Amino acid sequence: MMPVFMTLTAPAPFADETSCQCRAPHEKLTIAQARLGTPVDRPVRVYADGIFDLFHSGHARALMQAKTLFPNSYLLVGVCSDDLTHKFKGFTVMNETERYEALRHCRYVDEVIRDAPWTLTPEFLEKHKIDFVAHDDIPYSSAGSDDVYKHIKEAGMFVPTQRTEGISTSDIITRIVRDYDVYARRNLQRGYTAKELNVSFINEKKYRFQNQVDKMKEKVKNVEEKSKEFVNKVEEKSHDLIQKWEEKSREFIGNFLELFGPDGALKQMFQERSGRMLQAFSPRQSPSSSPTRGRSPSRSPSPPWVFNKASPPSSPKAASASLSSMSEGDEDEK
Repeated sequence: MMPVFMTLTAPAPFADETSCQCRAPHEKLTIAQARLGTPVDRPVRVYADGIFDLFHSGHARALMQAKTLFPNSYLLVGVCSDDLTHKFKGFTVMNETERYEALRHCRYVDEVIRDAPWTLTPEFLEKHKIDFVAHDDIPYSSAGSDDVYKHIKEAGMFVPTQRTEGISTSDIITRIVRDYDVYARRNLQRGYTAKELNVSFINEKKYRFQNQVDKMKEKVKNVEEKSKEFVNKVEEKSHDLIQKWEEKSREFIGNFLELFGPDGALKQMFQERSGRMLQAFSPRQSPSSSPTRGRSPSRSPSPPWVFNKASPPSSPKAASASLSSMSEGDEDEK
């Protein structure tokens, strides 16, 4: 069966604004009885007190432990006033009203007691019908006492809870003090005045100058990031362009070789045209029945006008006689 959880729709009430919800006779209980779930007619009333300045998860965990100590419990939380706290412990960051309200809105708290006493008295325990007091077991020395809960422990009404390590109000204040300049600059940037922050004139100017320097650094950082993005985009596009250029280059070289290579189309076309030109300029052979075939293969006589180089004419007369004989020969042939 699934557990049924109450839905919180309102903050916890203040003790002085509500009557005590415990109607049954308030009988003293032992821790063993409370853990067994008795008495059945009323919840076990558990009290936890503190300053609860800068309310944090360590406070909430302590209250959760106090609330779940017994099967059926009603958790009352006492919060000390500013006057009492400043007297015995020191100055607080939050005032008492802020601290009261912080406790009212914690889910484990059933009732808040304002202006709680520093040391618990029997009259206070009786007034609020308190069965047990929950707190961490470390002795709390204050107000001239080694342990303000000593008499509660001796009465058998003390139930210990565990502290949460690594978180406390003092730790939070230490962080703020350590990084004071950072938070002062932060609040100046958010519109708080130097007077509100109790910052001197010189420090104000210093913080504002540092804020301007930080803004410039942020702008430079943004420019660097944008530049890196631009360079990355250029590199990606360059890679794509180089890849496309390589593909186009391979395609161009392939086409060039296909056209101008050793076995390219241009060579084949040139060879075809050369063959045709040679065929066009070569002499045609005469048929086999040509009369020239019947002639003697002997050397054809030289034309009569070709002079014999071995015996040139010895005189002009001889040359004229030779020319007249050549003309006669031509007439005979005719």
